[in-house]
Amino acid sequence: MATVTRTIRTTPERVFAVLADGWAYSDWVVGTAHIRNVDRTWPAVGSRLHHKAGPWPLSLKDSSTVLAMVPERRLKLRAGLWPLGEATVDIVIEPAGPETTKVTIHEDFHAGPLHVLRNKINDLLLHGRNIEALRRLAEIAERKDFSRHEIAHPA
Repeated sequence: MATVTRTIRTTPERVFAVLADGWAYSDWVVGTAHIRNVDRTWPAVGSRLHHKAGPWPLSLKDSSTVLAMVPERRLKLRAGLWPLGEATVDIVIEPAGPETTKVTIHEDFHAGPLHVLRNKINDLLLHGRNIEALRRLAEIAERKDFSRHEIAHPA
């Protein structure tokens, strides 16, 4: 399992606001090329966002489903990337001081060929990918002018 933690210089509410905007996932989730659709109930348990991952023309269409959610504290997803497999991504948000938030991502493959090939190389790749994902998440959440409505998404 790959676990990565980063301290972000903003409130848990602002961090969760980025996570709660399913249309923003391609802005911070490394490897997600495009968000195709987001359930209106996102990020409620059972809701899904539909994405494309990887470079065109080899990009894969799949979806991610919310398994657990506690507002401003946790978002746990089942991230699909079939035919390669499926991962569980658990994002934990903790207050770390005034205007400071600790965010931890735990990710592990649990189905498909990538699960079978699970080894140190997979963990290192996930680790590096999630370091960059948290860097991007922080960049968005820390912006002074951040608002969920700023991120362009379909009407």
